[in-house]
Amino acid sequence: MIRVVLVDDQPLIRTGLRVLIADTPDLEVVGEAGDGDEAVDLVRRLRPDVAIMDIRMPGTDGIEATRRIHADPESRTLVLVLTTFDDDAYVYGALRAGASGFLVKDMPLETILDGIRVLAAGDALIAPSVTRRLIAEFAARPEPSSGHRPLAAGGITDREREVLTLVGRGLSNTEIAGELCISVATAKAHVARLFTKLDARDRVHLVILAYEFGLVAPSR
Repeated sequence: MIRVVLVDDQPLIRTGLRVLIADTPDLEVVGEAGDGDEAVDLVRRLRPDVAIMDIRMPGTDGIEATRRIHADPESRTLVLVLTTFDDDAYVYGALRAGASGFLVKDMPLETILDGIRVLAAGDALIAPSVTRRLIAEFAARPEPSSGHRPLAAGGITDREREVLTLVGRGLSNTEIAGELCISVATAKAHVARLFTKLDARDRVHLVILAYEFGLVAPSR
């Protein structure tokens, strides 16, 4: 059973998700919160597997709540941000705060349920429309005077650099294998080593690093 906390300042959204999850045998809503402070307290007390987090809320917003949840050394709760188009300016900040997934509120309900399962299984996901907007956010950010953050040279092979570039472009392990003419198992092994060498918490974090290292340009 995957234990879920719902965080949204709109009761109608929480009710809809709660009713949806109630009909799903492998998911369970264990708590609800209407703002970020309440969400942090709820996660600390209940230790759910996944928190479905809105971004814009009165008082403490979803980004700050995500940061506090992620910073708690005892927390294993993964944050799935459920956003709207109006929230796109905050996507990068929430990723940096520790969110492991992004979906948009107008997606099919079954997709949202699948997203909860994906996070609980230890993977990460970003809705395609959010990915495009995330890239646009990178493009709009001013170039730092010192240029891109340097990719740590120690232990990163040329092949792993290629794999990181493709991860940054949004390719799956199967697509990476096809692009580099290697097996899917080999592609997965390269990605796993990148997690370790770059201290990345999930695939979303690898995408961020690929942009910060200058391996992927937003205009491409």
